[in-house]
Amino acid sequence: MATQVNQALSKKFEKRLQEELALVSSSIEELKADDPFTDPDHASDNAAVDTDVREQVGHETIEAQIKDMQKRRENIKTALLLIQKKKYGECEKCLKPIPLARLELVPEARYCVECENKLRK
Repeated sequence: MATQVNQALSKKFEKRLQEELALVSSSIEELKADDPFTDPDHASDNAAVDTDVREQVGHETIEAQIKDMQKRRENIKTALLLIQKKKYGECEKCLKPIPLARLELVPEARYCVECENKLRK
């Protein structure tokens, strides 16, 4: 059963989202630092082919992780804006309340499960 997010719950989710935002931002910076292509010696070293391949795969993996984290960061920022507008917890598609259980699992959720599933098809 979906329940409207009241002011007390909004504060709770706002605090959690702020913490999540800080963690995600920190993780993005750590991933960028771990990218083998950020090493200034990368372009000038004469590494073996297998080392180049490992670095390329490592770079691509990190780039994919960063992209996912950046998307999550944007969703968190959107959720924080929705809290300010007093629209948090409302499905952006059908405008029905998002179940609290879903918000507990994914506090940056913008859609109810039904609408999310429709969007993914």
